[in-house]
Amino acid sequence: MAETVSIKSKQFAVRIVRMYQYLTAKKHEFVLSKQVLRSGTSIGANIAEAGCAISRKEFALKMQIAFKECAETKYWLDLLYETDYLTEDMHRSMSKDCTELFKMLSAITKTVHGS
Repeated sequence: MAETVSIKSKQFAVRIVRMYQYLTAKKHEFVLSKQVLRSGTSIGANIAEAGCAISRKEFALKMQIAFKECAETKYWLDLLYETDYLTEDMHRSMSKDCTELFKMLSAITKTVHGS
């Protein structure tokens, strides 16, 4: 599952970067979009770091940080939608991917902490 979450998080990061480009170029929104860019790309960065962890504890910590960044990203996506920067379709699609990552990271963190 760790390999799958790594691939999905990178694909999600690419979508986040493209959404950021859209928000800044077309909607002229620079504050909220920067927040979602930071948290949305941080998910995959922390998963990548977890892959190079030197201990189980370090792996668990990086996955937990990725999990928290995912929750934060969902918050920013909801806020962008509720303030009319994202269409309903854009929000639904991005939220679906974010929720999928959230569930995967939740399962990984529970497994690591439970064993």
